[in-house]
Amino acid sequence: MRIKTDNRIIAFQDELQGLISHNIAEQDGDFIVQRKDRIIAYQFAVVIDDNLQHVNHIVRGFDLLNATPKQIYLQQLLGFAMPGYMHVPVIVDQQGCKLSKQTQATAVDLTAPDRIIFELLVLLKQNPPIELQQASVTELLNWAIEHWHPVLLKNTHAVS
Repeated sequence: MRIKTDNRIIAFQDELQGLISHNIAEQDGDFIVQRKDRIIAYQFAVVIDDNLQHVNHIVRGFDLLNATPKQIYLQQLLGFAMPGYMHVPVIVDQQGCKLSKQTQATAVDLTAPDRIIFELLVLLKQNPPIELQQASVTELLNWAIEHWHPVLLKNTHAVS
């Protein structure tokens, strides 16, 4: 089952990426809400689930930015409130592929979580001070919470 799209412009202010404007009819066309095997498609399921849970802010990877206008379109059709959105960069390899189980990325070495957290803060452009390289996990997390700057993430893809 597909949802028939109309020619409206879906626009929203992403807290990191700025103003996003998308014409679903022209750029995507009609899209599936229930698959042939009768399973509800992700786009439709997530809109219903978010509404039922009263989700009012969504932070997710930049790789999901293109799905957001379809979800907003469904929210509008169903009369649901639109949550706020922020799409953050994802960590990619040298070829630009997102690091994930799907791309068979190497698992994180959990024997040194303090080192990993520090490296992630660097990859995410949060500029931790060099003296934090010797800090505990708790100290790193406290620093990250206090100094988190999403604007530093804008238009970046962290490369491992």
